Amino acid sequence: MRKKEPAGIIYNIQNYCIHDGPGIRTTVFLKGCSCRCKWCSNPESISPKPELAYDLARCIGKKECGLCLRACPESAVIMDGSDEKARVNRSLCNSCLRCVDACPAKALHAFGIEMTVDKVLEHVEREGSFFRQSGGGMTLSGGDPLLQPDFSAALLAEARRRGINTAIETAGNVPWTAMKKVLPHVDIVIHDHKVSDPERYKKWVGAANIRILRNYKKAYEAFPEKIFVATTPLIPGVNDGEAHVRAVLDFIRPYRNVIKFELLPYHRFGENKYGFLGKEYELKDLSPPPQETIRLLREIIDRAFNDEGLPVHAGNAAGR
Repeated sequence: MRKKEPAGIIYNIQNYCIHDGPGIRTTVFLKGCSCRCKWCSNPESISPKPELAYDLARCIGKKECGLCLRACPESAVIMDGSDEKARVNRSLCNSCLRCVDACPAKALHAFGIEMTVDKVLEHVEREGSFFRQSGGGMTLSGGDPLLQPDFSAALLAEARRRGINTAIETAGNVPWTAMKKVLPHVDIVIHDHKVSDPERYKKWVGAANIRILRNYKKAYEAFPEKIFVATTPLIPGVNDGEAHVRAVLDFIRPYRNVIKFELLPYHRFGENKYGFLGKEYELKDLSPPPQETIRLLREIIDRAFNDEGLPVHAGNAAGR
């Protein structure tokens, strides 16, 4: 019997990325996240399964269409409003996604499809000339690719076999066995240090950071040949003070394979996706951090690394 090819749940493949590792990269976004960051700009990444999204503005209405109503076996798609446009009853929806195929206006669409290793790399290798010219490659992001460890390991291993530089972005909130399985096939590990204080971590991220920090230390020590890049999504009022930045510097200072610490300033680019999923965005009144705050914190990072002679920069990557 032929062995089944590894497959994973992907919700986006984005070309020409310049903030997810060195050079020009293709970033593959995997479904599933074990954190619940209140500032998350990719809410479609949280569930490990494909899920239904709905864009009201695209719906052409019952009078012109109504095909989604007939396609839904659970009667979860309804016309509830004077505009005679579709609405989704999330308590009835089982994400069978039949309405997606029926919708000609693409108002109903799916976040997440199953893809094999070869299918993903077919997309990735279309940008091969950019990789070679810029020193780029493929980055796995999410969600957290370490929550699909078998697929991620297979995809990364095959990419490296084809001469593609590999990177992952992770929050580290996974069993160590997942990191141990995936990291041998990675060139660059981009890893979040979201909040230093354990209680504040639980409040803002919805998880405990004890396992995360333990995983990072083990990874630094077990994979000394890998390049690690520490990141902090800079959220006003949460982790935008000197205390957090200095705590991260203290944590990574003993490890020479952590060659960068980047600040990723908060943005609201993903806010509209909450509405597509029938969710509420909790931080709708929050503004990005002031440029002066960003500048001062980046100076602290630069000084810390320059004093120790490491080739690190605070970075200008946009927040995820």
